[in-house]
Amino acid sequence: MKIVYMSSSKFGIRPLEKLSEKHDVLSVVTGKDKARGRGKKLKPTVIKKRAEELGLEIFQPDNINSESSVEYLKSLEADLFVVVSFGALLKKEVLEIPKYYCLNIHPSLLPKLRGAAPINRAIFNGDDRTALCIMKMDEGMDTGDVAAVQEVDIEGRNADELADHLSEIGADLILKVIEDLEKGEIEFTKQKDGYTYAEKIDKSEGYIDFNTWSSGDILRVLRAMPSRYAISTTYRGERFKITEIELLDEKTEGRPGEVIDNDKKLKIATIDGSFLIKRLQFPGKREMDVKSFLAGNKLELGEILGG
Repeated sequence: MKIVYMSSSKFGIRPLEKLSEKHDVLSVVTGKDKARGRGKKLKPTVIKKRAEELGLEIFQPDNINSESSVEYLKSLEADLFVVVSFGALLKKEVLEIPKYYCLNIHPSLLPKLRGAAPINRAIFNGDDRTALCIMKMDEGMDTGDVAAVQEVDIEGRNADELADHLSEIGADLILKVIEDLEKGEIEFTKQKDGYTYAEKIDKSEGYIDFNTWSSGDILRVLRAMPSRYAISTTYRGERFKITEIELLDEKTEGRPGEVIDNDKKLKIATIDGSFLIKRLQFPGKREMDVKSFLAGNKLELGEILGG
């Protein structure tokens, strides 16, 4: 199959690698290089970087639906477009370009969790299971007919771990769907009613509410949040991130959010128990483990975080 591949995130790397081994990837369409970091240097998407390593042609349009983009895509005479976490809706004119279909690799059990952040939201919502779907794209937001589904247990994974797992599944499943297409055996199933939408995670959603969140809630939200956000609270008015915790199976008399131990560890009370802060980051400082933090800093006993 002659394939145009569209993606801009790490989630799309494994499918790209496996497709390039089995099929003819004519072009990899990805986002523009963006200024990142303190130096604001232009950096490519991870997909562009991997595509360059694989020796593939790269296309970075300002607008995938523009006249010039449509002209370029038509010139490739592709059999399929494969779209994975691309970041832009394709209009009808683009969807109709390939000989067969535009196929999307989507990490949820459709119609549940359509939209931008299905992996994070599945964990955030406390779901036990999610899925990887291969879908025929239409003009809606993840509304197309489904060609293949593989359900998975979330099993305590954080968002990055679950994304890696589903990406690997997606890489294998898209190959299977293309094989079915080549054999004339591909079948599509319409999505059922009762969809939900997975909005992007905002960093404010990781701000710990010690008065209502249990210890398990705190860990669940940490697992769900993008690693660049993690969870956060305040100490004497200064907000800081908590990037790793350990739940403790013990009761405490401390008030929710109270620092109840600061001797070589940071133990924080919750409404139903307590947890240890293992790694954290204050503004303007690097992320560090608690031992390194306590070597030059202190959270006073009895202080209430988030107060």
